[in-house]
Amino acid sequence: MRANDDTMVVRSGEELDLSAVERYMRKHIAGLGPESLDVRQFPSGASNLTYLVRVGSWEGVLRRPPFGPVPPKAHDMEREAGLLQKVNPVFPLAPKPYVFCNDLSVLGVPFYIMERRKGIVLNTEFPADITPNEQLCRALSTMVAETLAQIHAVDWQAAGLGAFGYPEGFLQRQVKAWIERYHRSQTDDIPQVEPLTRWLSEHVPQSPAPTLIHNDFKLNNMLLSYEDLTRPTAVLDWEMATIGDPLVDLAITLSYWVNQNDPEYLQNVLPTVTTFPGFIHREQFIDLYAQKSGRDISSMHFYMVFAYFRLVVIIQQIYARWKRGQTHDERFASFGSRVRSIIMYAAELAERGRL
Repeated sequence: MRANDDTMVVRSGEELDLSAVERYMRKHIAGLGPESLDVRQFPSGASNLTYLVRVGSWEGVLRRPPFGPVPPKAHDMEREAGLLQKVNPVFPLAPKPYVFCNDLSVLGVPFYIMERRKGIVLNTEFPADITPNEQLCRALSTMVAETLAQIHAVDWQAAGLGAFGYPEGFLQRQVKAWIERYHRSQTDDIPQVEPLTRWLSEHVPQSPAPTLIHNDFKLNNMLLSYEDLTRPTAVLDWEMATIGDPLVDLAITLSYWVNQNDPEYLQNVLPTVTTFPGFIHREQFIDLYAQKSGRDISSMHFYMVFAYFRLVVIIQQIYARWKRGQTHDERFASFGSRVRSIIMYAAELAERGRL
């Protein structure tokens, strides 16, 4: 997988007004050459839409909200661009934003353009020219845990990030808000939802001291060096980043960290390279993070149940948009069955009482 293999022709229904975008870019970004604007789309991701914008040898990345109605307060481009402006100097793996646009005459929605970072995304398989071994997979595991600990080590107050979150009562609000989001986007009756949401509401633990959290940190939200997969070149998708409970961030990462001994339905719902031999198990990841961060991880059972429920809600919101005809991306047609499978897994984990 090399430099131009990570984009595709823009999907039908997700095209940009090229002339409007080019006029805006030439007015607000210095150093663009005389060549015409060329746009391609990054295929991964199911939330904000991301495009490669290229003028000659100059490249940037444009991010905009999805088409159609979106949940309240979601897809806030101004907030995301402003946060990256402050995070990039203290955590350079966060891309630098170039310009934010709130002129709705350009695309009809706010958007921003940031620097383009290059690298490999590890999603469901390794690039064809890389043969993974257990040593590489263990090293990747360590790198992911260390990177998460580095995000949480950022001095968010010194970086001027105090306005980007409300850490007091963060976990209680999160549990309440994600339960409400599920009910707003609910399309099917699933019996396990009511006892699961009641359990979550009744078992909220005390949070550790707040940190900067990415809130969607996972292996395939990282770009990895072409020369050395264990060296990250970027951490992407900061739209939900805030100041809050770092153990929520850890659990979110691990809700995507599927291992080869997990139930088959979970592996099918969340396909990922972390099922390859050598990737550490979630319990080992938790211990490694605790070593790197010095945090008490004794309440991780609750956090993992919550993270799986949160993942359910994200998938359900996307599925609801597809079912209501607000998006025609056929990738989302199977998301209803994914919701059921992960709810079952979260409910069983809650009942088990341990990881």
